[in-house]
Amino acid sequence: MSASSGAQRPRPRRPSKADLAAAHGAVIDDVLAPGLDILFCGINPGLYSGWTGHHFARPGNRFWPALHRAGLTPRQLRPEEQHLLPDWGLGITNLVARATARADELTPAELREGGAALAAKLRDLRPRALGVLGVTAFRHAFGDPGAQIGPREEPIAGVPVWVLPNPSGLNAHWNTDGIAAEMRRLHDAVAAAEGTESSGAGWVRYHPPPSGS
Repeated sequence: MSASSGAQRPRPRRPSKADLAAAHGAVIDDVLAPGLDILFCGINPGLYSGWTGHHFARPGNRFWPALHRAGLTPRQLRPEEQHLLPDWGLGITNLVARATARADELTPAELREGGAALAAKLRDLRPRALGVLGVTAFRHAFGDPGAQIGPREEPIAGVPVWVLPNPSGLNAHWNTDGIAAEMRRLHDAVAAAEGTESSGAGWVRYHPPPSGS
């Protein structure tokens, strides 16, 4: 059967226990570009992501479906398509680069160091907004024990900050629609700050329809 005859793409194999163990400590490249509309910041890669080399790659993670349901991409991207995100003004980084089985393996010192490194990235890249995916990690990284989901009053390196729910499937407090709603609230807040409703100019490369449409 030729490639043009509609043959389905081979299903990728799943990692073995040995594959996942070998991924411990792996580092995934950030997805970055200057002047992004939203830079999303995860806590750190899981072992599945470390094995694939792609952010939020573990089946059951809600990042990619929530991003699409929020209207920030025109379709649901696969993790291996992460390189397309800057086309829509989006990027990904992490507070801590090394992959672990669970986020609670990270030390408070690592998170604080990651917060300082993130601030340096923000000064260089100047995104319009930062969305941190995980309130507990945010509290440790930036010494803000009272932080809650939603916008923070204080910017980081001059960049407005929004704390978002952790999209991991282990976070039972939030479902995909709830995470998407918070992403959309961030989108709408930055769009309003950019004055897009009055100017008619989209602030993201793919401009989603108004909420509730």
